[in-house]
Amino acid sequence: MKHLTISQIQEIIPHRHPFLLIDYIEDYEPGEYAVGYKCATYREEFFAGHFPEEPVMPGVLTVEALAQTGAVAILSKEENKGRIAFFGGINKCKFKGKIIPGDKIRLETRIIKQKGPVGIGEAVASVDGKVVVSAELTFFVQ
Repeated sequence: MKHLTISQIQEIIPHRHPFLLIDYIEDYEPGEYAVGYKCATYREEFFAGHFPEEPVMPGVLTVEALAQTGAVAILSKEENKGRIAFFGGINKCKFKGKIIPGDKIRLETRIIKQKGPVGIGEAVASVDGKVVVSAELTFFVQ
């Protein structure tokens, strides 16, 4: 298994606080997959307004965390170092559960297709072994 700390993640992808949504990478294979984690704490700014009575992590931020995990996989390839992976599309997205303060979110994105700068990743976010979000993410590397 190949691990990445937050500092090592920042060497691969350009995201920074408050928009870096991965805390660490547990395992990855350049160009193939990455498995990361986000630990949702009550101090996350979005919980204050989404929703004050019942704090829930916005689904779009979970999709973004999955995209950042996929970006680690694709941008860790030697030929992509120093480049940026942009969203090209989101397909087959399903929200199957909610993420609340205290949850440890497992983020897995597998690159299933790539042709030139464009690729597709299958992405799944889960909490305690239960899928909360799944999607097919299209990206292009620039």
